[in-house]
Amino acid sequence: MFKDKVLLITGGTGSFGNAVLNRFLDSDLKEIRIFSRDEKKQDDMRHRLQNSKVNFIIGDVRDFESINNAMRGVDYVFSAAALKQVPSCEFYPMQAVRTNIVGSENVLEAAVRNQAKRVVVLSTDKAAYPINTMGMTKALMEKLAISKARDPRARDNGTVICATRYGNVMCSRGSIIPLFIHQIKAGLPMTVTVPEMTRFMMSLDDAVDLVLFAFEHAEPGDLFVQKAPAATIEVLAQAIKELFRADNEIQVIGARHGEKMYETLCTNEEMAKAVDLGDFYRVPADLRDLNYSKYVDIFGHRVDCEQYNSDNTRRLDVEQMKELLLTLDYVKDELADYTNK
Repeated sequence: MFKDKVLLITGGTGSFGNAVLNRFLDSDLKEIRIFSRDEKKQDDMRHRLQNSKVNFIIGDVRDFESINNAMRGVDYVFSAAALKQVPSCEFYPMQAVRTNIVGSENVLEAAVRNQAKRVVVLSTDKAAYPINTMGMTKALMEKLAISKARDPRARDNGTVICATRYGNVMCSRGSIIPLFIHQIKAGLPMTVTVPEMTRFMMSLDDAVDLVLFAFEHAEPGDLFVQKAPAATIEVLAQAIKELFRADNEIQVIGARHGEKMYETLCTNEEMAKAVDLGDFYRVPADLRDLNYSKYVDIFGHRVDCEQYNSDNTRRLDVEQMKELLLTLDYVKDELADYTNK
């Protein structure tokens, strides 16, 4: 499906964008466009890759004209541009609104206008039952994607818009594993928010697998979730401490702004209609119109299924967490560097 096609990755210089790019470099794509506002990261990527298939475009999803121009001739879109640090979004909520909501609407509108074939937007477990700004803006981004998927122009163009929802992605920029490793190397206490907090554990490769699955199997408005194990923050910290044979103190600092005790990937209401695809859940969009009465007998009323969250999924112990960590290139590289000093 990718032969001689053009892929646009917004936020392409971030952790997700890099992971998606690396997976697609050896594909049959004719061109990969990296769209972001960070010229330094773009320049670093350009020198590192030295690949004529990759084109770099400076722009901001908040600026419709820049994303609309970049979208011309594009077949596939992976939308990863976002503000995703929970505390930062709590302090600057309008910045999150402008990027995660307005920026996403710009990307979706540009994709429809330019007749892109497939659009996958990146969401988060924090969008399910959101309590923080980041989750709320991502939840609205999902609603925008569903709304745009039912747009008659998208249907006429054959533009398929869907969403993927992730849990905690291990070793992504700004995440907890790099912080723990930095603290170990610097001889600092390992700062744990609440030891009993649970989080899904997914690798960047898992995240890309989900994107590929969505590109290949999505119907308009679909939401895809990948099943994943979870662990408590205490187990994660202890596993890293044992891998590095460190004796750093584990210091409990309390929950940060906007944090939950556990995260949800599929809500009760979504699980009531979710399709179990083995490694994934597919949550089809409700594409009914506003005349509800004609659908009652078809769809029924069931909304009482148990949600899928980091408290009721498979739970890793310390040894299992260590095994999972050792599959990550980042951890292996940092461990080798630490051991050789």
